[in-house]
Amino acid sequence: MQFLTDLPGLSRYPPGFDPPWARGLTTTDFQAIARAADDLGYDAITIPEHVVMPNALAPMMGAHWPHAFTVMAFVAGATTRIKVNSCVIVLPYHDPLPLAKAIATLDVLSSGRVMLTFGVGHAEDEFRALGLPFHRRGRMTDEYLEVMEVLWTEGAPSYDGEFVQFDGVQFEPKPLQQPHPRIWIGGNSPAALRRAARFEGWMPWLITPEELPACLADLRAMPGFDVHLDDFDVVLPPAPIRISEADHSLLDTEHPMGHFDSEQSVIDAIGALREIGVNWTFIPRPGRPSGSLAEHLEHLAWGAETVMPHFRTEQRGALR
Repeated sequence: MQFLTDLPGLSRYPPGFDPPWARGLTTTDFQAIARAADDLGYDAITIPEHVVMPNALAPMMGAHWPHAFTVMAFVAGATTRIKVNSCVIVLPYHDPLPLAKAIATLDVLSSGRVMLTFGVGHAEDEFRALGLPFHRRGRMTDEYLEVMEVLWTEGAPSYDGEFVQFDGVQFEPKPLQQPHPRIWIGGNSPAALRRAARFEGWMPWLITPEELPACLADLRAMPGFDVHLDDFDVVLPPAPIRISEADHSLLDTEHPMGHFDSEQSVIDAIGALREIGVNWTFIPRPGRPSGSLAEHLEHLAWGAETVMPHFRTEQRGALR
């Protein structure tokens, strides 16, 4: 089992439940959180993203979101070991050529610490604001993934697609990780499962632990999955957020990020995830949320010292 953490204050989602203390974090504070996670042995820091937030969604999702790759570069520069994960970048929002260049550059400069989580997006008005065709986002995602693979792996890259065309060019540097950084696909649709089967991992969206085994059975049957059988990541928090898929309103307004009343309940929940095939997760805080930066750092230390040792002997390849 490997462990993710985040940077409080980057987004304010869900509104009303983001910790007030995180709104005042400084550059030094963000660096302190990232370095603590790095020193304590967490495996990756997740970085969310939205470019603009449509007015209709802002009450449920908040308007305060970062540009993921900017934060990834900031975190990579402040740390030495931990991976930085674009969790989740809506791939159609980004021209795949400069994005592939940014990813390859950061992978080289960070000594191979880039991870990528991509989704197709759901906010139609955000697509409209960016001048992008919402109803073609799946085709754009598939093509952009192909384009970046071509750029990262071919000595004389060329592409002639529906959205991207180039020829007679060279692309360097290639990513340090070969053939490219690990790619996870986020989502819960059949198309998301099909994409995930082609790459290295799946981050379900609005899938409960009870629903996960059936979804994994579908994933195993997808074309191309056999290539990744022994090295595939499944990512799920112990208590996935419960929201309405239609409008992102909270279905649990008291504990939207889950509730655990003891150390043992956290350990048991992560153990249950391991048993159904999850090999990446978060460590929730038992009891009330952190009330300050100091408490958040204490929670990171508690997770590393108390929870992680129960799971560190597990090997990769949860879907074997």
